Amino acid sequence: MIKMEYRNKIPILLLMILCVLLSGRFSSDAGAQETANVVTKSGTDHGYEMIEGFELIQPVPDMVPFGEGEHLVFAIQYGLIYAGDATLEVRSDAELNGRKAYHLVSIARTNKTFDVVYKVRDRHESYMDMENLYTLRFEKHLREGKFRRDKVVDFDQYNHLAIYPDEEVGIPPNTQDFISALYYIRTIPLEPGQAIWMPNHSDGKNYPIFVKVLRREQVEVQAGKFDCLVIEPVLETSAIFENTGKLTIWLTDDNVRMPVLMRSKVAVGSFEAVLREFTVAPDRPIILETEGSSR
Repeated sequence: MIKMEYRNKIPILLLMILCVLLSGRFSSDAGAQETANVVTKSGTDHGYEMIEGFELIQPVPDMVPFGEGEHLVFAIQYGLIYAGDATLEVRSDAELNGRKAYHLVSIARTNKTFDVVYKVRDRHESYMDMENLYTLRFEKHLREGKFRRDKVVDFDQYNHLAIYPDEEVGIPPNTQDFISALYYIRTIPLEPGQAIWMPNHSDGKNYPIFVKVLRREQVEVQAGKFDCLVIEPVLETSAIFENTGKLTIWLTDDNVRMPVLMRSKVAVGSFEAVLREFTVAPDRPIILETEGSSR
């Protein structure tokens, strides 16, 4: 084991988005202003115009670099302003309907200074099937000022359904939620110039995502200096949103593929989730035996 040392009313709360990759940015519950690069389907299939110059591939997961005990702590910053903390952790293994699952938990919280203005204590949880590496359940528990929201959705991947307490929604095969998507990206080999397409579901709707691999780059954060692959998720949607920014993620270019920096550019400046300390899972990575070139 290694250990080292929204909402559009208040823009600082965009920081809560970064710890769960895309869930807050694309969630209608939080009422946040849309800040992602958006792909529309007008005149194209799957918005391929947004990945022009990238090779679209369907890679096979080659390893699982995370597991019980992994714990990542991020400082959330707007420029030099420290606004709060976010954690990503893999808790003890779970079992849902006879399926073994990784229990993935993201917690975001403002610090004492920002608590006075707008206190945030958000928790998102995902249960990711150990064998197939797709989501089985997603939970959100939002505590933002006086706002409260709890939502749970179960994913029936066999019948291709997202099951809510009051409705069922059809989903594509191998659908991810917005936490499991980040962990899934860590299981596949990546090279600059490639793009990966992933089916995602949130808040009753399917939001497929392209992930573009931009370049290799060395980055220094509070937790240390790392050689990284830089990726950019691009949302595909049939709706038209204002394109005001983008999310960029730095993953270590090694067999851990750990996120060390997440940056969301907005109209003025950018918000960052900067890795402050981390504990990796023991006995990882698990190398997978794969056949073929697609899932």
